[in-house]
Amino acid sequence: MMPENIQIEKHETVKNTLKKLDKTAEKVLLVVDRRKKLLGTITDGDIRRFVLSGGNLDSKIDTIYNTSPICVRKKNFSLDNAKKLLISNKIELIPIVQENNMVVDFITWSQAFSKGRIFNLNNKINEQVVIMAGGRSTRLEPFTKILPKPLIPIGDKPIIEIIIDRFKEYGILDYYLILNYKADLIESYFNNIDKDYRITSIREDSFRGTAGGLSLLKNRVEDCFIVSNCDVIVNADFCDVLEFHKKNRAFLTILSSFQHYKIPYGVVKFTEGGRVVDIIEKPEHTCTVNTGVYIMNKECLDYIPEGAHFDITDLIKELINNKKEIFTYPVNENDYIDIGQWDEYKKAIEKMRF
Repeated sequence: MMPENIQIEKHETVKNTLKKLDKTAEKVLLVVDRRKKLLGTITDGDIRRFVLSGGNLDSKIDTIYNTSPICVRKKNFSLDNAKKLLISNKIELIPIVQENNMVVDFITWSQAFSKGRIFNLNNKINEQVVIMAGGRSTRLEPFTKILPKPLIPIGDKPIIEIIIDRFKEYGILDYYLILNYKADLIESYFNNIDKDYRITSIREDSFRGTAGGLSLLKNRVEDCFIVSNCDVIVNADFCDVLEFHKKNRAFLTILSSFQHYKIPYGVVKFTEGGRVVDIIEKPEHTCTVNTGVYIMNKECLDYIPEGAHFDITDLIKELINNKKEIFTYPVNENDYIDIGQWDEYKKAIEKMRF
């Protein structure tokens, strides 16, 4: 029997579809009718394009989903054929249907290739990665009184090494670390592990905020590079993110995340004088938040003052004031993992159990 968590009907809202995508590891939902007949598929990419074109999260998905998905008939199914379809069409999942288009099963990339994702060599990334790893992280005290935040463990590795491992999947071998607080410990860690990538550490002479240390990269980075905070992981397709950045000729692309917040109270709406016009029980709001991961053009560094305290929000405002193109690339809620404070750290440990 087909699991319910991978099926959705076309009258559902975009918001509810995002939530359901968060609960499935497949990143794809099968759009079916009440009889489980396949109507199409929908991915977070379909929703991203809809939202970026001005779509509303309360809209129905009936005009968004892919009505012509790649699928195979049960009688014609073979593993070799499924692998070829997954590779040639660059998709994550293939529905398996009967002659009447009723869904009976599906096969995913991870099922077809048990050793994990096989990357196309043409989709490797040559850009450098800069990791902002110099902050004191007072929100994680007293832990960070002893150990710097980048070395906080998730499982058997520190978070900064997990971040690097994710980018290594794209063939990236060149990393810059902007360091300050307990820099000796971070440098010592990387000097004492086996690694097949290059680490260049750059020390701030004072605490320069979330973007000020980037001014030290002038004459070091190429035309386009990736910037990441040291306490976040964003599970995005960075080949697609970079293509999006370059296609839009962006100065800066902010990776953002849809987040759903439920107010645990009835919210009272009233007019002037206190006349109550409505009460909404436990309303839910969806917003898009900054994840702390960016694609930057080298020219962004020209807008960062040298030797000054300067936050990423200052840089973004400066670019906007100078009419430079800034875009956002949103990902789903569970594709953003944050360990910046204790509650989030505990959630991150659960999310990273794979």
